[in-house]
This record gives sequence, structure tokens and C-alpha cells, in this order.
Amino acid sequence: MAKQFAVIGMGRFGTSVARTLYEMGYDVLGIDSNDDRIQDTMDLVTHAVTADTTDEHALKAIGIRNFDTVVVAIGNDTKNSIMTTLLLKELGVKFIVVKAMDEMHGKVLEKIGADRVVYPERDMGYRVAHNLISPNILDYIELAPDYSIMEITAPTKFVGRSLEQIDIRRKYGCNVMAIKHGKDINISPIASDILHEGDVLVIVGKNEDLDDIDENR
Repeated sequence: MAKQFAVIGMGRFGTSVARTLYEMGYDVLGIDSNDDRIQDTMDLVTHAVTADTTDEHALKAIGIRNFDTVVVAIGNDTKNSIMTTLLLKELGVKFIVVKAMDEMHGKVLEKIGADRVVYPERDMGYRVAHNLISPNILDYIELAPDYSIMEITAPTKFVGRSLEQIDIRRKYGCNVMAIKHGKDINISPIASDILHEGDVLVIVGKNEDLDDIDENR
């Protein structure tokens, strides 16, 4: 049975998440307290309802506990975000992802049981900054305070050499998770795989080690 998602808060971030999941073929319920927003997103999700998610009875009526994952994407109202998250936890929702406005908001959300806290504005700024500093870096995703996944175009000195010869693990303490070659992606690269011009490496490691790879490209 396919996973079912509910997205609470149909602002720009919530709508983007809901629409993307729906386009990937999942059942998605969009929820917002603003009826106009719900009308605007009717065609972007499987179902859309107007509801006050700080009301326990409203959440029960929706059947919120039946969803595999609930994304709380409430905008600037931290009080409603926290209250909604608390109620979802008490109702037994399996996995709760919550958008945080800042570090303090995030800490509160973690304390009350959010399974994952995301910082869309901060993370996007982080990724844009890395791209501006080094055009070689195509993407940068923070996994934890000290670890990230980096997508980087293969440096010239890597081209024509195998992963074994480059030996990123020994030299930099990082692991190559995948190699993108045009539209093809190798998700299980082996030591003998040769890198070609234009290949993109997907690398995971400590932030300081990833920076070393970029600086020494």
C-alpha cells in the first residue's frame, strides 16, 4: 500500500511539498485554516480540507492518525505550529516533519516530539551560498550539524582516473555515494569505475572534509 501524506499549512513551502508528493504518485491531503488557500490547491493534491489543526476534534475528524507522515508547514505562527505538532504526537501520528522558523522554534519542536525538523529558508540560503562561492558545487544538503551530502562536478584531476586511484575515502575521509553521468546515475559505484569529464560525484562526509575536496579540486 502506497504511503499517505498530510500537509498542514498550504503556503509556498507546504504547497510545494504537497504538489511534489502528489506528482510522484502519492495520496496527499492538504490542510489549511484558510478556505481560499484550500480552493487554490484543490487540483494540486488528492484531497484538500479547511480545518483548524489546533483543535483536537478537527484532527480526529480528518482521521489524521491514519496518515504515514504529516508535514507541518505552518508559516509564521509558531504557537499554532507547536500546538499542532503536540496534538499530532498525542494522537499517535507515526512520523511528523515540521518546518521551523528559527533554532529556538526548532528546539521546542524537537522537545515535544517532532521526528524531523526542517529549516527551508536557512537550508536554501546555505546551498545558494555554497553555489556562489564555488560554481563547481551543484548542491549541498546538510544531514546533521557536522555532516552533509555534496554534489560536485568531477575536478579535472579526477577525470580519466578510477575511484580507487582517487581514493577519496583515505585522502579526505569521505564516501562517494553515486556518480551521475549525463542522465545515467550509478548508485553503487565500485573502485574500478572511471570518472569522465562532466561526471557529477555525490559525496557524503564531514563538512570540513567536503570543503577540503572543493578547495583541492
